[in-house]
Amino acid sequence: MDSCEIVVVGAGYAGLTAARHLIAAGKEVIVLEARDRVGGRVYTQQISEDFYVDLGGQWIGPTQDKIYALCQELGIDTFGTYNQGKNIISLRKKVKTYRGLIPKIDLPSLLNIDFTLKKLEKLAKQVDLETPWLADQAEKWDSQTLATFLDREVKFSNARAVIDAGMETVYATSSAEISLLNALFYIHSGGSLNALLSIDQGAQQDRIQGGAQLPAERLADQFRDRIRFNAPVRQIAQDESGVLIQYDGGQIRAKKIIVAIPPTLTAKIDYRPSLPPTRVQLTQRMPMGTVIKCYAIYDRPWWRELGYSGQIVADPNLPFQTTFDNSPADGSKGVLMAFCLANRARPLLNLSMEERGKIILAGLVHCFGPAAAKVEQYLDHSWAAEEWSGGCYVGLRSPGAWVGYGNALAEPCGHIHWAGTETATVWNGYIEGAIRSGEDAALAILSHE
Repeated sequence: MDSCEIVVVGAGYAGLTAARHLIAAGKEVIVLEARDRVGGRVYTQQISEDFYVDLGGQWIGPTQDKIYALCQELGIDTFGTYNQGKNIISLRKKVKTYRGLIPKIDLPSLLNIDFTLKKLEKLAKQVDLETPWLADQAEKWDSQTLATFLDREVKFSNARAVIDAGMETVYATSSAEISLLNALFYIHSGGSLNALLSIDQGAQQDRIQGGAQLPAERLADQFRDRIRFNAPVRQIAQDESGVLIQYDGGQIRAKKIIVAIPPTLTAKIDYRPSLPPTRVQLTQRMPMGTVIKCYAIYDRPWWRELGYSGQIVADPNLPFQTTFDNSPADGSKGVLMAFCLANRARPLLNLSMEERGKIILAGLVHCFGPAAAKVEQYLDHSWAAEEWSGGCYVGLRSPGAWVGYGNALAEPCGHIHWAGTETATVWNGYIEGAIRSGEDAALAILSHE
């Protein structure tokens, strides 16, 4: 039987960050990763020697100081997301163009959108990031969904279509599936709703040269001999002296363990003794979002020549909510990325990639014209089909989960500590949140010795 001081479960950004800090403090650490790679929900697929696509998390933006610092430390450059030219909106099967963040639709709808988004911003500021469940109106907000709020505030169908496309792109779930309190917490955690929705000065401002998985790879290179791949954890048994971990390939005895995987996956581990009921119940109320990230790859970004940004906002008549120009920094290939999310993704989950490609490309042709059909390659990634994620981007709390269970997600359970972007208070759901959660978990162990 192997032994060490601390085991870290999961080699995503949270687990790698925790391991790094513990190793720097002189601790003997072993990382167990179920996949054959690092990065977790960040996954860069190399198409050729000098061309890649990010199938998972990819963007970083202002105030995400930890990931920018990590890139700088590791000698990795960033570059701005392409954001020039006309955007497209598709409503009721009609295509129009606009510039800026908010589509130019009928004036009543525009005013309604502005009012609704500003009200969400105002309410979000009333949610304390450390204790969301203690907000003055926490019970009221947590007893309803985001959809309930939108049903009440949004008066026009065009306004609702635009807001739904934006909200589903932010949360990767329908507004009917997320607690209003969780939605407000998420907005405050990311700074503002404007930041979550925007490219310039927003969460989609920059991309990582070489792919978003590259910093994780270089971080892992510092202690790769301590990482065991294809090693999903099956059981964690605790006693007074520590933990005994059973995983595919062996068992390890350790003093402490940090479990840095999505909450829904933590529930698949056999704990002996059982975890506290509050933790068990909470993980049942944190489903993952539904995402198919779709890529149409061309020989060049031809839409730029026509004055388009590559961005689309679409109502449910199209299979995707939004698109972005995901071309390389040098424009050597043209890449349109479409987010197929929530209720629009579900009918496509059981189709083949080829079948999905026909549907997605038809939507792009509807917006851009016949040129959009002339792809060199179509590929996509369904995160709901990922055994070791169960969905993306993040586990979100259903109504009642914040008020009913408070901080049960992040509270240690004996020798077991928790990390992962879901436990972060700042930039929850993002790479930045994952890094911060890993630091917090490592610090919690080191500070209680």
